[in-house]
Amino acid sequence: MDDADETAARVRAAGGEVVSEPADAGEGGRSASCIDPGGAPFRLWQVRRRLGAQVVNTPGAWNFSDLHATDPAVVEAFYAEVFGWFAVDLGPGTMIKVPGYGEHLATTSDPGIHERQGELAPPGFADVIGGLVPAAPDEPSGWQVSFTVTDRAATADLALRLGGDVLTRRDTDWTRDAVIRDPQGAVFTASQFTPPGS
Repeated sequence: MDDADETAARVRAAGGEVVSEPADAGEGGRSASCIDPGGAPFRLWQVRRRLGAQVVNTPGAWNFSDLHATDPAVVEAFYAEVFGWFAVDLGPGTMIKVPGYGEHLATTSDPGIHERQGELAPPGFADVIGGLVPAAPDEPSGWQVSFTVTDRAATADLALRLGGDVLTRRDTDWTRDAVIRDPQGAVFTASQFTPPGS
């Protein structure tokens, strides 16, 4: 975002909490810690010298961030008000879209995104940054990161050898996923891109 202080004010106005006020992180940028109205923690980052993710949608890099929410409607309205994001049903589930994100990727870190998704992806899918998922009954609200991998099975096997746990494996129309817990308890998804016909 352009201004962490202004965004923190929007967080409060929309019903969220600012846990740590915006503060400079050296020359890299300015950050703040927040909690959304559903209880999910997140951070704000105002870019200066440290730009953030420069590689996405490639093996070993960030792919999506899914919000597991105890009250999806409340947090959907919150993120729309604070960041201008919106949720839309694109078939596989409720997806979070950031207007213009696909074009940003196409002109910076992922020039082949539109060709890779082709005509099979729903219109506007390149703008998707994640999903909005109802939390399980005993699951607290929180963001879960997905990383791109070339081989779900090989990644899951490696995670087990390194002391992690594979919690679930599932196949969708577009991906083969494994939800993994690392040895310190952090949970993430390893996602292999497998579009229809591949």
